[in-house]
Amino acid sequence: CSGLTSVTIPNSVTSIGDYAFYECSGLTSVTIPNSVKSIGRSAFYECSGLTSVTIPNSVTSIGSSAFYKCSGLTSVTIPNSVTSIGTYAFSGCSGLTSVTIPNSVKSIGSEAFADCPELLDVYCYAENVPSTGSNAFDGSYPEYATLHVPDASIDSYKAIAPWSGFGTITFIEDFTLADGEEFENNTE
Repeated sequence: CSGLTSVTIPNSVTSIGDYAFYECSGLTSVTIPNSVKSIGRSAFYECSGLTSVTIPNSVTSIGSSAFYKCSGLTSVTIPNSVTSIGTYAFSGCSGLTSVTIPNSVKSIGSEAFADCPELLDVYCYAENVPSTGSNAFDGSYPEYATLHVPDASIDSYKAIAPWSGFGTITFIEDFTLADGEEFENNTE
């Protein structure tokens, strides 16, 4: 449905199925309601016109190739409810410059963020390094990018591929603790 430009998903929907919006290249933005628990395999595959997507806090898994080749996306914030990011989930998102991965993520599939050559900043709030395919950032030039992680976890990320391949690994300056209280990390 290449002519489809917008879609409203009602609150009664609990999952977005496999291939639901496959190659809907005219789709520019989508708001996924809080009732959705999972985004299926290739759900937004090659939705190249998609410039923004709001993933709600109800989603626990992002399927393989879910946002594959969504070249219009520039930044993605994954909510703190997601525990797994599938293989190739954001692969080929050539416009992606920034990604935020929450503390809840336990696993990241192979090539999940591969071929994202504009990726400059990855914010990973996970204090325990997620189980990650060693080629998760292949073709995304992590050696020129900055990985931002919790201060206490820097050495853990530096010791494990593919995280160790980032050119700069630094601590997240400000982050919110579990109870919502802000924590400032000062270098002084």
